Amino acid sequence: MSKYTIAVCGDASLNPESHKYKLAFNLGKTLIDNGYRIINGGLGGIMEAVSKGARASNLHSNGDIIGILPNFNPSSANKYIDIVIPTGLEIARNVIMSNSDALIAIGGGAGTLTEIGYAWQLKRLIIAYEVKGWSGQLANKRIDERIRYPDIINDKVYGVKNEQEVLNLLQEFLSKYNKHHPGFESFLK
Repeated sequence: MSKYTIAVCGDASLNPESHKYKLAFNLGKTLIDNGYRIINGGLGGIMEAVSKGARASNLHSNGDIIGILPNFNPSSANKYIDIVIPTGLEIARNVIMSNSDALIAIGGGAGTLTEIGYAWQLKRLIIAYEVKGWSGQLANKRIDERIRYPDIINDKVYGVKNEQEVLNLLQEFLSKYNKHHPGFESFLK
């Protein structure tokens, strides 16, 4: 089986000494240590921190860290990205990120809010750190009242405080969040 791909989003600009940067670094290392692949927007802040943490894992392999850049310039990617995909899609690239196997948010502004919204509509598992920003505001809440998974009684944006809680949620729920948005396929039937 191929590795699950976990999207990580959040603040695009952070001090490397900040609490959120350290959370993202630890998350990146933990995800790679546990056999996951990471996808992010490829730039700074949370994206850089999670990528740097992933690179710090002894289990990191080339190809484990994917950057979906909003622009056409591959040299704008942070130096920890293994696979750089310059899309030129600007903020529209957020929908690509959100269709990963799961999405994890750490803080974040409007871009993170859109990624969480898209992930909700795309029926993805969403995990949000309980920190300042949209992740903290949406942690442990439902985005709307739609029934995405009738068998998951408490479907919501799952709030966490650390990477161990993230791992617990991934192990418990990742295989259950297995539906995909039908897209245009539903119109072809």
